[in-house]
Amino acid sequence: MAPTLKYAFTLNVDLSTPLNFGTTFNGDRRLIPIAGGTFEGPSIKGEILSGGGDWNAVRADGVVHVLAKYTLQTDDGYLIYITNEGYGRASQSDMETVFGDNPSAASLKNEGLDWYTITSPRFEVAEGPHTWLTKAYFIGDLLPPDRKNHVKVEIYEVVR
Repeated sequence: MAPTLKYAFTLNVDLSTPLNFGTTFNGDRRLIPIAGGTFEGPSIKGEILSGGGDWNAVRADGVVHVLAKYTLQTDDGYLIYITNEGYGRASQSDMETVFGDNPSAASLKNEGLDWYTITSPRFEVAEGPHTWLTKAYFIGDLLPPDRKNHVKVEIYEVVR
């Protein structure tokens, strides 16, 4: 029997202006600071705390490596440390459109974007009602941005 996906929650992540490192041996490197946000699903909800970020790189072949680390705080007060790493594809020009300083990109409609990013989020939380996050494997679907300085990641639990 093949595993299936069960929807867990959605991360609505607000971002600050990226810091561009330039082209390194890993590709065009940037740090996108996490400014805050919210998350919500059938069994959990809360806010995304300011701090942390996404250290990503776009390789010359258009493959994007994302590595985001930040903190969630549930409505019942638990802190959850998330590491969300994965790979996708987007051209450097698409990344500049989405995360660049051009104010006209604020009303981005995703037309013409070649966007695909799947992540493997891992969670760390103290013993309590949210330890289920530490006992399962999850997949994240980083959706094409619908507005500037914001990303949405739908999180699914892999179940059998």
